[in-house]
Order: sequence, then C-alpha cells, then structure tokens
Amino acid sequence: MKQGVTPSEVQLSRRRALQLAAATGTGLAAAAATTGSASATPPGRRSPVFGHGVASGDPLPRSVVLWTRVTPTPAATPGSGQGPAADVEWEVAADPGFRRIVRRGSVRTGPARDHTVKVDADGLSPATGYWYRFRCAGALSAVGRTRTAPAADATVPRLRMAVVSCANLQAGWFTAYRHLAARSDLDLVVHLGDYLYEYAPGEYQARDVVVRPHDPATEIVSLSDYRRRHAQYKTDPDLQALHAVAPWVVTWDDHESANDAWSGGAENHTEGAEGAWRARRAAAQQAYAEWMPVRYEAGGQLYRRLRFGRLASLSMLDLRSHRDQQASSPVDPALDDPSRTIAGPEQLQFLLDGLADQQVQWKLVGNPVMIAPVRFPSGLESRAAEGVAALVDLPVPPVAGVPYNVDQWDGYPAERAAVLGHLRDRGIRDAVFLTGDIHSGWANELPADPSTYPLTGDSVGVELVCTSVTSDNLDDILGTPPRTASAAVETAVKVNNPHVKYLDFDSHGFSVLELTEAGAQMDWFVLTDRTDPRAAAVWSTSWRVPAGSSRVERAAGRLR
Repeated sequence: MKQGVTPSEVQLSRRRALQLAAATGTGLAAAAATTGSASATPPGRRSPVFGHGVASGDPLPRSVVLWTRVTPTPAATPGSGQGPAADVEWEVAADPGFRRIVRRGSVRTGPARDHTVKVDADGLSPATGYWYRFRCAGALSAVGRTRTAPAADATVPRLRMAVVSCANLQAGWFTAYRHLAARSDLDLVVHLGDYLYEYAPGEYQARDVVVRPHDPATEIVSLSDYRRRHAQYKTDPDLQALHAVAPWVVTWDDHESANDAWSGGAENHTEGAEGAWRARRAAAQQAYAEWMPVRYEAGGQLYRRLRFGRLASLSMLDLRSHRDQQASSPVDPALDDPSRTIAGPEQLQFLLDGLADQQVQWKLVGNPVMIAPVRFPSGLESRAAEGVAALVDLPVPPVAGVPYNVDQWDGYPAERAAVLGHLRDRGIRDAVFLTGDIHSGWANELPADPSTYPLTGDSVGVELVCTSVTSDNLDDILGTPPRTASAAVETAVKVNNPHVKYLDFDSHGFSVLELTEAGAQMDWFVLTDRTDPRAAAVWSTSWRVPAGSSRVERAAGRLR
C-alpha cells in the first residue's frame, strides 16, 4: 500500500482479494516431468548494440511486427534522451542461415523513440516460419524466429500457444519464460498483462524477498522512468529467449501504468505529488508502444483482433483505458448502476461482434481481468476471524453475497451481464476467455444467470486463468508453504461458486493452450521455486473444453 493511503481508500484489488482469502485461511501434488532443457538463449551473436534482444508480434497472414532496441553509442542508454540517430537494417529469411532472404529494409531511430525499432514486415506467406535479424553500427543482432498466421479461410488442424501474465522481476526469476523458450511447439505467446511492475525496490513483496531490485530505484512516473523499467526487464535472458522463439500477442493490465488504473486515475497514483494522471498514463503508453512488439502507437487503440484461419480468432482487450472508476467496496451502491463500464461502448461492441463471428470456430478473448462471478457470503469480513468454517457454513445460496474483487468484471455486473446474455441469446458456442491478473490458476464455467446455475448448470462459455509468472500468490501473503493453508480457502470458494471447477491460489508458472476442431485444452505448469533461477517447471493439471459444450472438464493427461 502506498504511504499516506488509508485502508478504507484502497480498492478491493487482486492484492486485497488475496488478503481477504488469507484472512479466512487457517491452517499440489507435483507430477510429471519438466517441459524441456534448463537453458534456452536466443540464437545469433551477442552485441552491446543489441543488448535488449529481438522480438516479434501480432502475426497476420502476410505480415508480422519485428522489434529491437539499439544502443549506437554508450551515451544512448534507455530513458536518457541521449545518443545520435541511427539507421537500422532488418532482414527476414526463409532459413536460419539467411541464404534465402525474402524481405529486407532500413529504418531510422533515435532518442525521440528511445532508440527502439518497430517494423511491420509485409509481403510474407501465410502460415510460414521465418527468421529475422537486425544490423546497426557494424553489429549484428541475435536471430529471432517468428511465424505468420494462416490465411483467413484456411483449415487449421491445431493451434498451440503459451499463456502468461504477471511477471514481477523483483519477486523472482523468469524461469517460466526459460522453460517455454525451450519448447519447439508454440505458434505464439499470449501475454495478458502486468508484463512489468511500476513499484520501487522492496514494494509489493509479501515475503520481503527482493530477488532483483527494480531500476530506477523509485516508483516509475515519468517517460524516462517507464523506458528504463522496460529496458531492465528486456535485459533478462529468459525473457529475451522467449521473445526470440515465437511471436507474442500482448495487452496491458494495470501495472504497465499503475495499480488499479482506470480512465481517470489509479489507486497507486497521487495527484499533485506524482503529477497529473493524464501525463503519467501518456508516458506509460508511449513507453509501451516503443518497447513492445505490438501494432499500437501511443494514443491509439490497443484492443484488436487476430484470426487464425477458420479455427480461431483472438480478441485482445484493453480493460484499463476506458473503464469507470472501481467501486469503493463490495457493497458500494454504484455496483447497481447499469451505466458503469469496464470496456467502454466501442470496445464492448467490438467484443460482442467478435463473439458472434460465425466464420471461426473458437472465439478466444484475451481478457486482462476475471469475468466469472466470484462471490463470498455477505458479512464475511466481519466474520473472518472465525476462519474457513464460517465461510463454508454461512446459510446463503451459492453465488450470492458480495463480489470477491470489484477491480475485475465483478465490479461491472451490468456490462458482464450484457456479454454473457449475448452468448446465451445468440446460442454462441466455443467462447473461451483467457485471463491473467489474479495470480492464481482457475478453470471456470460462465453462467448467464449465476442465481440459477446451481440448479440448471447452464453455462454459456468458459474462462481459463493462468497463474502469475512470479507475482505474489496467497501462500506468499500467508507466509506458509504452498498447498497447505490455501487449500481450505480454495474449497470454500468452490463451495460458494459451483461454476469454479479448478482453483490453485499458490503456484507460479505458465500455461499452454491447444485448440483443435474437437476441443480446447489448457495445461498448467508450476515452478518448484520462483526464487531459484534453476527451478524446474512441473506439470500440475489439465482441463479441456469439448467443442460445442461451453463446459470445462478435467483432461485425461497433458498435451503431447
């Protein structure tokens, strides 16, 4: 919590929600093998000119975004505004040895965009793997690998992607990225937000262990600050490795700017002491546009849709820039206001249109915050001292009471009802929301009417939530070993929310999602220790969505 902010002024964010769960807590099985080798680094020669690696993103059938950052002179450090303009050449080849170059060009960069380079390489073939690299000041970058999307009318037998979110560099090593980079089966990486964190060293650390202190050594507020923080994250070798092996599709959540951000402010922003929110948000968005491999420029529209043949579309949402301020508490009368928005009217219509698209089978939604309703019985906070038994035994019907977290769709129930009602009324099937933010793993069905779901079991879609790469989970807040005290809290949540089929409040790691015509399956992998750079990644569980069912069930085993 920021100094000078009283507990009553803090929104019920993911942090507060986990603390609430911790207040009721009183007291995983590890299986299978690791995902790959213990080392994966980007191919190609290293050079101080290209110290921040290479990346690609937003693959279309005939183009893909290529990214790098150059340091043409020692003075041209990130965020400094120093250094000369530089010409950067880029090449795309059909082979890793660059004997068959298919596209090349040159672009000029300089301090105005922090010496970053972003190229939309076009004229490519659909569903094709390519290699790319950059040259500047006599130096050659590492080689990156990327892949274009299938043609819009193509039959696609399989699509496999990594799903990640919430990577706090201070809280642990990016070992999850290393294990993913060692795989050879990923078509893309979907990052659902909190790619970086805005806090000063030592803040937001439940166990008071700072694995790697943030740079700059302050909370980031200015454009220079945000550029330096992006640069620090992109010096991590495991993050560089994963960027170099597959195209990324990204969106932001709140920590790319400030905790619990909304259109007019943020919980972690103080007007006056930290300047105007408008200026801080503009700085955060400019740095994001410069440093991320995404078709977005500052001030533009981040939400967008990608298509992968007839198999799937992926609608990436921005749930921070257009939302109304969060409710002050789970019992705030503002929750009943039907005009309150989390997406904004234009983006909401964009989402509804994508869900109704009959040209694709799977309608994926890159959803930064949870959409499934999660409620505790009213009066929980006053009875928290009675422990988990009080939570389970309160005489209330399931899915009743107060919202778990008003920073997510639970805080905007009218707009969520419009989305889920749209799925129900149009008979839409194969809608899957991919979610991050909450630092825990979930598999949820989406009831159009939560009050009748316990009797009818009617579900209009599915939500699959990946856990955090490193950011604090419930066991970190409780200060207990994983899979001990949190298990009772998980049971209580599922008892009161029967559409929640799987919940893991403790683990750090990543997920892998596969789509086929027959179904969708997500595997969850957990790290043995986020503070150990040599940690193993162990398969934890798998859940599948049979095509046409709008239901989630435990899978027989992990993907092969």
